[in-house]
Amino acid sequence: MRLGTFMMPLHPPTREPWRTYAEDREAILLADKLGYREALVGEHVTDLAENVTSCCMFLASVAHDIKQIVLGTGTVNMPNSHPAAIAAQVAMLDHLLKGRFIFGISPGGLMSDAEAFGNYKKDRNAIFLESINMVLDIWKGEAPYNLQGQYFHVTTQNTQIPEIGQGAIIKPYQQPHPPIVVTAVAPHSKGVTEAAKRGWTPISANFLLPEWVKSHWPRYVEGCEAVGRKADGKDWRVAKSIFVADDERTAKEYGLGPKGPYHFYFKQLIRKLVGLGGRGNLFKLDQNEPDSSITADTMTPRLVIAGTVNSVVEQLLAFREKIGPFGTLYYPCHDWVDPQLAKRSMELMVEQVMPKVNAALKE
Repeated sequence: MRLGTFMMPLHPPTREPWRTYAEDREAILLADKLGYREALVGEHVTDLAENVTSCCMFLASVAHDIKQIVLGTGTVNMPNSHPAAIAAQVAMLDHLLKGRFIFGISPGGLMSDAEAFGNYKKDRNAIFLESINMVLDIWKGEAPYNLQGQYFHVTTQNTQIPEIGQGAIIKPYQQPHPPIVVTAVAPHSKGVTEAAKRGWTPISANFLLPEWVKSHWPRYVEGCEAVGRKADGKDWRVAKSIFVADDERTAKEYGLGPKGPYHFYFKQLIRKLVGLGGRGNLFKLDQNEPDSSITADTMTPRLVIAGTVNSVVEQLLAFREKIGPFGTLYYPCHDWVDPQLAKRSMELMVEQVMPKVNAALKE
């Protein structure tokens, strides 16, 4: 099993952005140094807690400092921008990274972003599909383009000057395009099936109950089989909030306790997704259960793996046994309430947890 990392990122909204950006960069550089294989970063525009407003811009800020890790957008919220801008910016980033890049895409899940961009209560899935199709058409096509959709139009036919290069959008470093991944949030996600049909691979979110994460694998198999391709667990990425400590007391207090960053994370996330976000279903198996039962106190122990090395190894093996044969584990980066503990957890994951997990899995 491979180890990667994922950050939304999510910090207390009172923290200054320049400080959290520095912390997030440090986490990526540490992951690179320690040997994490991939690192994906998210984006939102209208959220002081999730204050990376452009994942492409953030990744560009570390592009020349990393040595071996593969970076990825986690994700570009396609309806919030124009396909021509996305195609150009992602292609540029792919060149900056010389192909060490994964293109993560989604319709975006933050309702305030949707409202700010005029997409609130619109069919964002339809906008998302038109946008990614246009991006791919730009990359495989040639200027002056002539792409007309319901939501977007791309052409340079009236202004191109071919002999000097004007009117053309650069193509990615990787051909025909970077690997595409999609976030899987909904239980029994039909989007996973459709993505698999197109050769895209899923990332199951870290805030889902294991039972809902498990539901993604059959959907991926279904999509692969529909196009005559065999599903491979190595292509399935699963995120899981994990905290590893040298002693059990620290693991429980920092990883599960009310003053720790994991409890804060789920308190913040539940407030966004339950109620206005309409996603209370993600946090309960019995849909008759009231939304009022969904709190950080009840969900943090159910959604976070915390403990010493051997405890975390046992919990991870049980988790994988329950949900299916995923090939890459994403360790989400949470706010560094205690930088020393946060860094130590990242180290222990690489140096002790994963070797024991892979020895048990014989991988």
